[in-house]
Amino acid sequence: MALSPPSNSPARWLLSALLATSSLLPVAQGQGYKVGTPDEIRESARTLAYDLMLFYKGNQSGEIPGILPGPPTEHKGDYYWWEGGAMMGTYVDYWFLTGDPSYNHVVTEGMLHQVGPNADYMPPNHTASLGNDDQGFWGMSAMLAAENKFPNPPEDKPQWLALAQAVFHTQAAPDRHDGTCNGGLRWQVPPTNAGYNYKNTIANACFFNLGARLARYTENQTYADWASKTFQWLWDVGYIDHESWKVYDGGHVEHNCTDINKAQFSYNAALLLHGSAFMYNYTNGSEIWRERVDKLLEGILRDFFPDGVAFELPCEGRKGACTADMLSFKGYVHRWMAVVTKLVPDTAGTILPVLRTSAEAAARQCTGGDTGRRCGFYWSEGVFVDPAVDKTSGAGEAMSVLAAVSSLLIDEAPPPATNATGISRGDPNAGSRSRGPSEPLAPITTADRAGAGILTMLILGGFIGTWSWMSIGD
Repeated sequence: MALSPPSNSPARWLLSALLATSSLLPVAQGQGYKVGTPDEIRESARTLAYDLMLFYKGNQSGEIPGILPGPPTEHKGDYYWWEGGAMMGTYVDYWFLTGDPSYNHVVTEGMLHQVGPNADYMPPNHTASLGNDDQGFWGMSAMLAAENKFPNPPEDKPQWLALAQAVFHTQAAPDRHDGTCNGGLRWQVPPTNAGYNYKNTIANACFFNLGARLARYTENQTYADWASKTFQWLWDVGYIDHESWKVYDGGHVEHNCTDINKAQFSYNAALLLHGSAFMYNYTNGSEIWRERVDKLLEGILRDFFPDGVAFELPCEGRKGACTADMLSFKGYVHRWMAVVTKLVPDTAGTILPVLRTSAEAAARQCTGGDTGRRCGFYWSEGVFVDPAVDKTSGAGEAMSVLAAVSSLLIDEAPPPATNATGISRGDPNAGSRSRGPSEPLAPITTADRAGAGILTMLILGGFIGTWSWMSIGD
């Protein structure tokens, strides 16, 4: 789908007509979106998906596929590279939950354009300012495409599962790990980056999450070992509070990570919950992973869903205090919590009513702009607050509401695919070109029908033994 054809395209007039008549799409002005029935949810999600795509320029002539306008450091727009990957994942879930393939071509094009020359989401334009979390978000969207059985790329292009493996393998390589703070990934990858001395939760949570999901998909224990050790490191270093299960942001290596920044961001806790649910499912109901699911869920509902509506704790109480990154967090939380109900089914009775209350509040405030259906960020207030208050164009706000509304269809969806049901092809050598010839790959230890596997040599002896907003230093 080319929402914005080149100026010399005969389809330009059609775009103008679509935009001129966009108010004919469902939802009356000033009334918000209806989400009472599955059909209403699909219709509302269809309109939300259309409106979100208007923020995306990557399918226009001369623009870069896969990214939202930015980065702000170059005065090109409000958004950093990672948020394009998060948006692609939102549309993968949108297709999976609603069945609408309208944006699949845009998503495939965008996700493949950003893989970089070594097919590991380290494109040269962004490698110099790369964070482990930035790369991790693209890897998690690729993993989602494999789990959702999103249509495979052309045979001569990198495949979804292989891309997820490539991200994980590069992050498991020795050059990403050191002995400071007794282990853990640093926030930034290049040592010259501001923030390289910071070891934070989000970088390690992305790595943990990918490991947990790859373990379940491929049935390879090596991934599970990495996931377990990464979660344990987060616990041991104190980034997960041992009493309250609050999830904190990070610390600096020069202080042995003891100067913990106790800012709480919803996506940190939700990403750990999501990965823990995958580990619980992979281990066939391990008690330790069940405890982690239960405690993290309890903390998230306590801290980030007052009155049952998503609330971004560190910034939402002060209008204009949230960064463009934070304005997108609610959507990830909704998507990840919805998936938890498929992996740990008896959590559904607790999670789904909250997600519905929150999504209803989100939909209710989408009454702004010329169309009367633009979405803001402040869901619990029940009224539209223009994204200009937070000095952004509104893509993160729109993406979050689309995610919240689409996720209401999770009951109808199957659980994430595994090697027994998936269609994506893996690659045991994925990521090896960026790691270099000094790190040879071991033979595949467990292969699925799609060819997934991992090198057993990734287990390293000695492993485990400022705000961290993604935008800082990017």
